[in-house]
Amino acid sequence: MNHWKNTGWLLALGVLLSGPAASAQPIRIGELNSYKAQAAFLEPYRKGWELALEEVNAAGGVLGRKLEVVSRDDNGNPGDAVRVAEELVAREKVDAIFGTFLSHVGLAVSDFARQRKVLFLAAEPLTDKITWENGNRYTFRLRPSTYMQAAMLVPEAAKLKKKRWAVVYPNYEYGQSAAATFKTLLKEAQPDVEFVAEQAPALGRIDAGSVVQALADSKPDAIFNVLFAADLAKFVREGNIRGLFRERTVFSLLSGEPEYLDPLRGEAPVGWRVTGYPWYSIQTAEHSAFLKAYQKRWQEYPRLGSVVGYSSLKSLAAALRKAGSSDTERLVAAMEGLDVATPFGKVTYRALDHQATMGAYVGTIEVRDGRGVMAGFRYVDGASVQPSDAEVRKLRPAD
Repeated sequence: MNHWKNTGWLLALGVLLSGPAASAQPIRIGELNSYKAQAAFLEPYRKGWELALEEVNAAGGVLGRKLEVVSRDDNGNPGDAVRVAEELVAREKVDAIFGTFLSHVGLAVSDFARQRKVLFLAAEPLTDKITWENGNRYTFRLRPSTYMQAAMLVPEAAKLKKKRWAVVYPNYEYGQSAAATFKTLLKEAQPDVEFVAEQAPALGRIDAGSVVQALADSKPDAIFNVLFAADLAKFVREGNIRGLFRERTVFSLLSGEPEYLDPLRGEAPVGWRVTGYPWYSIQTAEHSAFLKAYQKRWQEYPRLGSVVGYSSLKSLAAALRKAGSSDTERLVAAMEGLDVATPFGKVTYRALDHQATMGAYVGTIEVRDGRGVMAGFRYVDGASVQPSDAEVRKLRPAD
């Protein structure tokens, strides 16, 4: 008799464990990024995805389950990033991964995702290879690529009819990709353009004095800059001292992002035409709601990293809802053509190349009240600066 009672109790327990209680276990998402190496961008980024996570879970989670993010630092190193990604998938049993900042790190994790057949949302890496030459079924990208951001600047650059250009960029995948794309697009728009100097210092190790002098010696009419973070600050300060930017046009990727513009304060390079994030002047309903929520949660203003982190987590939550499952193949199918509400409005992950249509703000740097701001800006929809579908098919391997 006791035997049957015990057996019945165990069967009942088994039913409970296989029923709603078991299915209520959190959906685990892995995240990896270069927090120690690129803190200016990635601390706001972390706060962005944490805010999104809190909002999703406060609304009941996804598919009746809470979301849980398991986050790791990748040390800004491709080998470490792959090791961390493997740990997240094999040991932490995450259902998808997102993050990375540096382009060569993102490419390494993208290849890992291809081999392990796990969904990877590249939040920040900008190299075109992520979605084109090295694109794969399991990798998607949120931010506008180097091609997209260069294409936002080239039309105005070409209108100025400056013939002699110099280019400066960090010598790794992102910088190389951005410089090559800008040169190609500008040459197409202005065939008589000449590139008279090219400086490519190692990331984080710029000798600003020698770089500025080499550019000045080439006597360019205009400069295209791709430096960011501490390298950008050193370059701007040395360029200001030596008069490099005086009566010269400068176009620059990312320099209007508060992560990089704010530290310059009154030294911000007036007149530079940049891509960035003028959070203080965006009046759309979507951004106003995000700004209010972010400031309430963190008691500070957002940076572009905040938008990227927030939108990344919201994208994964939306994919889970659309898929109705955390199964990888269903998630991949759901990501293709997925529409997501972000602080910049609706973005769509293109089925063709897995690139989101998130855009960027383009404007001119001014100094107001002792700090740099973007003025005369406009939002450029990412969908408007993509090459044709036929061109993309040539660039991207078949999945």
